[in-house]
Amino acid sequence: MTKLVITGPESCGKTTLAGGLCTAWPGAYVPEVAREYLGVLDRPYRESDLLAIAKAQLDLEDAMAAWPGQTHVVCDTDLITLRIWGAEKYGRCDPWIAVQTEQRPYDHWLLCSPEGIAWEPDPLRENPGDRERLFQRHIALLDSLGKPYTVLLGDRQARLDLALAIARKVEQDRNR
Repeated sequence: MTKLVITGPESCGKTTLAGGLCTAWPGAYVPEVAREYLGVLDRPYRESDLLAIAKAQLDLEDAMAAWPGQTHVVCDTDLITLRIWGAEKYGRCDPWIAVQTEQRPYDHWLLCSPEGIAWEPDPLRENPGDRERLFQRHIALLDSLGKPYTVLLGDRQARLDLALAIARKVEQDRNR
């Protein structure tokens, strides 16, 4: 099974890209659990919520990957984003999340740059002026973990075209 992750800072076109990629390269789509979780929370979120979100994200990913006949999975985020989020918001990352980011296997990360993508306000977004710095944190973490990734730049169509080419190449390499 080929597993791709779409990651990056807020409002960089991750969800749009994930949907487009799943249309062009049909497979299981794993949405971002944090959005639903925080959307129904009746209080401000706490650090402990990040761990609950992380566990729910992986449970959903595992459930989607287990569907019979599934050959590939597209994840609209992974725990790398939660690891960065915890460090940004609380000055640390939950140890369980850190271990998962090091050990959980994926074939490739598609890292969405904020360049060329306008900020779209959303009640769940917190960093409208800080996307480039957070993008650099993603690069630094992916590099430090030795994860294979590609930075996606350009307009939405250029990003989708590159993501699709990478998905097909990763799948081809995996099937050799």
